[in-house]
Amino acid sequence: MPRHYPHHYIDGAWTPPLEPTPFDVVNPATEHVFARLTLGGRADVERAVAAARTAFATFSTTSAEERAALLDRIADGLAARKADVAAAVTEELGTPVGAMIHVDGSVTVFRQAAITLRRYDFEVEVDGNRVRREPIGVAGLITAWNWPVQLLCTKLSSALAAGCTVVAKPSEFTSITAILLTEVLNAARVPSGVFNLVLGDGPSVGAALTEHPDIDMVSFTGSTRAGVLVAQNAAPTVKRVCQELGGKSANVILPDADLDRAVRWNVARAFQNTGQSCHAPSRMLIQRAQIDAALDIVRDAVADIRVGDPLDPATTMGPVVNRAQFERVGEYIRIGIDEGARLVTGGPGRPEGLERGWFVRPTVFADVDPGSRIAQEEVFGPVLAVIAYEDEEDAVRIANGTPYGLGAFVFTDNRDAALRVGRRLRAGRVFLNGHPSNMAAPMGGYRQSGNGREMGVLGLEEYLEVKAMIGFDVAA
Repeated sequence: MPRHYPHHYIDGAWTPPLEPTPFDVVNPATEHVFARLTLGGRADVERAVAAARTAFATFSTTSAEERAALLDRIADGLAARKADVAAAVTEELGTPVGAMIHVDGSVTVFRQAAITLRRYDFEVEVDGNRVRREPIGVAGLITAWNWPVQLLCTKLSSALAAGCTVVAKPSEFTSITAILLTEVLNAARVPSGVFNLVLGDGPSVGAALTEHPDIDMVSFTGSTRAGVLVAQNAAPTVKRVCQELGGKSANVILPDADLDRAVRWNVARAFQNTGQSCHAPSRMLIQRAQIDAALDIVRDAVADIRVGDPLDPATTMGPVVNRAQFERVGEYIRIGIDEGARLVTGGPGRPEGLERGWFVRPTVFADVDPGSRIAQEEVFGPVLAVIAYEDEEDAVRIANGTPYGLGAFVFTDNRDAALRVGRRLRAGRVFLNGHPSNMAAPMGGYRQSGNGREMGVLGLEEYLEVKAMIGFDVAA
């Protein structure tokens, strides 16, 4: 029998929604309904925003140390519930049990937010003036399904550090992880009204949040198409909008790089989370003379991927999130074939032996035209485009030749070349030689990959207003 989750979390209490709508949550590996949520509507958003607005008057005046201690308690509580949250991610998203990446990063982002907060100076002297940074107010947090707990934790940690109160709307496909996180927040003694959870879909709860005049800023992660709608809805109330949107990240492998290491890393990172990552290096750029050698490594690396039951510890890649995503990825694979790209491995349909579940064959194309759809559009699945370049100038041109600019990657043994290419790549984050991400560095995109930044100092400042106090005695 499916488990029932009939409550939202508003003003410090679990409460049934005023506008209830049942919603079945499907396990993507089995296609079976395993849970039923009760989604809400505009009336529930009204209650949550009112609670957050009331709580802001007090929470915004707490000291930085009080908020840092709260962040520490949340990190400790989330670490203690790591196994529960990881199991929920596996059940609702299909992430293999061997991958704790979703939860580990979520704990770390709260710890980093506490470090950033303790170091941050909210009031400084600038040429005889006081310049203050103050919490912006009530923040609406809208998150996507692909990193269900980490996306929410990234936004929430900065919002709480700033002294903002929050109304959160997770994706309806992956809300159970948000419910577990809310239990952690409640146990960590987050004050009533400071965090509110309203379950719902984009057209109802999402739109109500972005349009609401008492929401002071919206932080949104999702597709570029949805981000445009968020910005349009928010425009009449002139609220701040911070967005992390789509990506089509390029990995530029320069000829002097360790080709075996670079290609194997690219395959692993591109197919991490079943390719459902906006930073995924879904375009691998190889100097033309090295293409054949690189493709031999690609075939070997893809052969090591184990697609299947996410509860099996041997599995390294699970399903995509739902039927719609399965059909979308399959359509892009057919588009790649129709466009004339060479299918190196994979292809349409489920992997052999898997008759049920939204499993996709890890797919690699070569001879990909940089202007083709599979090189320009975000597939959001395990599909990798291998693109040949002639020289460094050509590689940079191809890498920058999409509407996106979220992430980019460079592999080289030459530090000067790394800096030269990295500075020219039009992306919010550029990684060298597979260096792992960290939570102190800001994250965000150029162009259609969004605006604003998350994490670190710049992520904190997204939730702050700036006040200039002129003529005050700064020495007093």
